Amino acid sequence: MKMGCVGSRFMADFCLLLFLLALTPLSEALRFDLQSGQTKCISEDIKLNSMAVGKYSVINPSENQPLPDSHKLTVRVSSPYGSSIHYADHVDSGDFAFTSSEAGDYLACFWTLDHKPPTTITIEFDWRTGVAAKDWTYVAKKGQIDVMELELKKLEDTVKSIHDEMFYLREREEEMQEMNVATNSKMAWLSFLSLVVCLSVAGLQLWHLKTYFERKKLL
Repeated sequence: MKMGCVGSRFMADFCLLLFLLALTPLSEALRFDLQSGQTKCISEDIKLNSMAVGKYSVINPSENQPLPDSHKLTVRVSSPYGSSIHYADHVDSGDFAFTSSEAGDYLACFWTLDHKPPTTITIEFDWRTGVAAKDWTYVAKKGQIDVMELELKKLEDTVKSIHDEMFYLREREEEMQEMNVATNSKMAWLSFLSLVVCLSVAGLQLWHLKTYFERKKLL
């Protein structure tokens, strides 16, 4: 009986571990094409005091030849309120890292100069936030911990990140609800004001018609 309880508890812990691993965010590099003279922006919703790292590079169309000058780009990363976090001009690769001082949508914009004839460049962009932004290799070397301890540390930080994300989403939901209530209140006052204006115009028209008919002695 005791062996069965231990086995059941082990299975429950194992299922919980699988569930947490499934929730662990998997970050993959994004590849997209950008035509010369155009701009493309990518947004990322980042909560307050979260770490974010990014890396970008232009894919060389000819591996055995140097990257042509037409494949240079300009990159700008900005905060939700427009503050510049990273800026690089006429580059083919780069990286950035920051800790968010504002909560909201951060923008990474890429653009190239206009060329004749038009050229299309392929960009590889990797943007990680939260737990995925940590350098776990450095953490393992610094703390001299084994693989199991490292995985447990990852799970601990993942659970904390999920917990913080839930509270962040709850705060955003409350803000949206307050905004909806305020918008509905403004719409109600606007509808009431429109009704008053319409009734006032109708009353003025009736008064004008009445005085006109009385002046013409039609009433």
